[in-house]
This record gives sequence, structure tokens and C-alpha cells, in this order.
Amino acid sequence: VQLQACGGGLVQAGGSLRLSCVDSGRTFSNYVTAWFRQAPGMEREFVAAVSWKGGSKQYADSVEGRFTISRDNADKKVYLQMNSLKPEDTAVYYCAADDQPRSWQQPLEYQYWGRGTLVTVSS
Repeated sequence: VQLQACGGGLVQAGGSLRLSCVDSGRTFSNYVTAWFRQAPGMEREFVAAVSWKGGSKQYADSVEGRFTISRDNADKKVYLQMNSLKPEDTAVYYCAADDQPRSWQQPLEYQYWGRGTLVTVSS
């Protein structure tokens, strides 16, 4: 599994962005895939996760109803659609994957990580 996140950028509050996580490995469809984010001076926090078939999803309370995670296993991509963005969403966003994380919301449960992509939301 080799992950790469992209799609970050600068957006005004209320705007939208779609992040993509691409895997160049061969077993992507067998993994739970998640998005985490880390703001300056803060710990890395869970954003959203999706099961390997895409049927189960979890969201952090702070993004529920605004963000949507989805995946396309044929293209080996996981997406994070972010709507109604707020300045507090500003962070570096990372995608992560693991075949059997015991807790989807704990970063230590994920074996594979991609480089992050910076999202900046201006007020």
C-alpha cells in the first residue's frame, strides 16, 4: 500500500474542496481507509473512515453532515468531499489504511500513511 493525498488548497469559509487519496499498491480494496488531520500545535485527529467495501462509514462529530467519505476500489481512490468549510477545518489532511484497525478513530491503529495535503480555510 502506497498512499498519496491530494486536492488541498486555499478556500474561503463556506466553500468546498474534494480531497483524493490514491493508492499505488495492489491490495487497496482490502483495507479500511481513513482521513485524519493535524492543525499546527495540535494532535492528529480523526476525520472520517470507510470500510473496504464502502458500506460502513464513521465521521468525527465536528464534520458530520458537512464531509462525506467515499471510495472507488476500481480506481484505488478514496475521496473526502468537504462542504461548508470553516476556518477551524484548516489543517494538513492525511489518508491512512489498515486491514483490521481495532478502532477506526485511533491513528495508531493504521499501518499505512500517505503524505498530507494542506487545507487552508480563510474567514
